Amino acid sequence: MIIIDGSEGEGGGQVLRTALSLALLTGRAFRMENIRANRSRTGVMRQHVTAVEAACAIGGAECEELKVGASELVFTPGKVKSGEHRFAVGTAGSTSLVLQTLLPPLMLADSPSRLVLEGGTHNIHAPPFDFIDRVFLPLINLMGPRVSARLVRPGFYPAGGGRIEVDIGPVARLGRLDLLDRGDRRRVEARALITGIPGEIAVREIATVRKVLGWGEESCRIVQLPQEVGPGNILLLEAEFEGLTEIVSGFGKLGVPAETVAQKAAKRMAGYLASDAVAGPYLADQLLLPMALAGGGSFTTVKPSLHSRTAAEVIARFLDVAIRFEPLDNGVHKVIVES
Repeated sequence: MIIIDGSEGEGGGQVLRTALSLALLTGRAFRMENIRANRSRTGVMRQHVTAVEAACAIGGAECEELKVGASELVFTPGKVKSGEHRFAVGTAGSTSLVLQTLLPPLMLADSPSRLVLEGGTHNIHAPPFDFIDRVFLPLINLMGPRVSARLVRPGFYPAGGGRIEVDIGPVARLGRLDLLDRGDRRRVEARALITGIPGEIAVREIATVRKVLGWGEESCRIVQLPQEVGPGNILLLEAEFEGLTEIVSGFGKLGVPAETVAQKAAKRMAGYLASDAVAGPYLADQLLLPMALAGGGSFTTVKPSLHSRTAAEVIARFLDVAIRFEPLDNGVHKVIVES
């Protein structure tokens, strides 16, 4: 049994999600201790419980000591079962994070699957649905699987209530992916999604984006969502290149001026556009596991986050792979995954 200290490195829920995926894929049990010990709210949270329960459901697995607030647990995997599965995270817990746990084993299963996930789709502590759909999944599809996602109903914090549906056409083995050149830029777009709060907030966000990034009026729009899915607000900044798309998001928060939200997101996008990196920091986190499962791959990114380095360490506990982070010029790093 693999013993994992959940407080090491990044020390968040990503350690647990990555371990769950790898346990289902390799058939190796693990015991995790000190789960989220470095967080202000330690232990397993509701969305983590859902991820573990979902992993048990699709993998015929057993989990000891699972409950909200638990600081340790033991997970023993069984055989992955493809098919149709539905899971409700509850409140605004992230559907994207549950999907991250289930997708790797299901895209290497023996038959297609369909996931229905309910909860938060635009959660400040996780990649929004738009990022999963437009940034991450197109790259996964380049590796062989056919994965499509549909936003049925958005769900913002704290109400939640969102719903996504994901269809997964698996493959026997993932193909290698090398992302070293993002190609020419095709288009940029800023979208301010808003519901249940004054529309003036979205207007101010868009104005700030145009001021910081210099994007034209034709590249910016406001999306008014139905009142019942709110209240909520997210700013999505998208840059599409020949090789991939990057999305930077900013979440509206009570007491934080719209200009502050937009300026922070716009500066992050400006930094990405000014660099030669292919993958932004959040995409870099998510590429490591599929590339490791493929037995190799590479990409350039900005300075690797603690999330990425921690994920690399967890992956190496289950798979015979080496993940290297090599600094290049202008703050860019090359990440190399080798079997």
